[in-house]
Amino acid sequence: MPTTLFVNAAQTVTCSGPARARRGPEMQDAGVRDGVGVAVQGERIVMVDTDDMLRRAYPDAHEVDCNRGLLAPGFVDSHTHAVFGAARFAEHELRATGVPYLEIAHRGGGIHSSVRSLRDTPSGVLFDLAVPRMARLLAGGVTTVEIKSGYGLSVAEELRTLRVIRQLAEALPARVVATCLGAHEVPLEYREASGGREAWLVALEEELHPAVAREGLAHFADIFCEPGVFTRDESRRVLAGARAAGLALKLHADELHDGDGASLAVELGATSADHLAAISDAGITALAASETVATLLPATMLFLGTGRQAPARRLLEAGAAVALATDFNPGTSPLTSFPLLLTLAVSELRMSAAEAWLATTVNGAAALGLAGETGQLAAGFSADLAVHAVDDYRALPYWFGERLCDVAWCRGRACHSSRAVVA
Repeated sequence: MPTTLFVNAAQTVTCSGPARARRGPEMQDAGVRDGVGVAVQGERIVMVDTDDMLRRAYPDAHEVDCNRGLLAPGFVDSHTHAVFGAARFAEHELRATGVPYLEIAHRGGGIHSSVRSLRDTPSGVLFDLAVPRMARLLAGGVTTVEIKSGYGLSVAEELRTLRVIRQLAEALPARVVATCLGAHEVPLEYREASGGREAWLVALEEELHPAVAREGLAHFADIFCEPGVFTRDESRRVLAGARAAGLALKLHADELHDGDGASLAVELGATSADHLAAISDAGITALAASETVATLLPATMLFLGTGRQAPARRLLEAGAAVALATDFNPGTSPLTSFPLLLTLAVSELRMSAAEAWLATTVNGAAALGLAGETGQLAAGFSADLAVHAVDDYRALPYWFGERLCDVAWCRGRACHSSRAVVA
């Protein structure tokens, strides 16, 4: 099998270590090494060593010159809502005038605005809109992306959305993980009918999740567990049914108010609990003692103008496994520049650069149940790599808002290329 060597890197961020989420003191070591390259055969990394050792082991290999840039694992964006119709510009201004997010939703905006738009948009157009959005994510060095449904809010429209996501997974060079978020909200037509809320819960349990599992349309089921949306008891019920149907679990938890969602995620053995800006001390303690990954979404809280963020330092110091993701969506986080997420991690969440790197690679992979597959540069792992046009791993979060990814590969195949110049 032909071998490709990635050589001549100024630094290499390996993130090498156990094939699981990192936590505690482990988060201080991103495995940054000088003079080290990577050998790839097919879809797999076969060796990580000095350039000289790689060349001795594979004298006939093709070489990719990293041009004294930063060689690193591809980023894992473990929480997005990338399939949607129209943007929601008006809400950005409404929030600026002091109208809260949940009030906008209750007026028929927010998620419901995106529901109307998605239902009016043909599947082919949804696909065509998503492709350039995904290309912008990949241009930041992302090689694995989770995409949620949740703007259909009917059994038929949720299934249609997930089929578009499957089409993207088949067409894109990146790895795509699908999540069914039929429990993103109670549809307006159900909310306005007598007994409608219960009818939607039944539809999720008896129709949507079983159909998703039968068609293999998603790996995960998710729910927005938040006061004013779905209660803790409703969330437990819906997710228990999803697990019975064969889906793994995620939760939107404690985003705006403490609804004890983090503790519920732990109770149910969810792969991740996401958002957590309003998490309680009990929730932090529960996550720290569990395998559930705490996925933080700092761009969301910044864009909402809340003036607060999830307590990343407290979570890290308690020993929780912390990941970071964009929450890319049309209403609360229209972010496709993944490196900006690292800047927010350092500047807003007070994380070190090493913590930010691990949270967006190894721990992002763990938040998708993929810690044994991607997220680190080590023999046996998927050849998901990126070269950034900087010569120090701390430079990527430092160069605030810049797009510095030169080239990236997913499973040994190019998924992004630019003509960036090494800084």
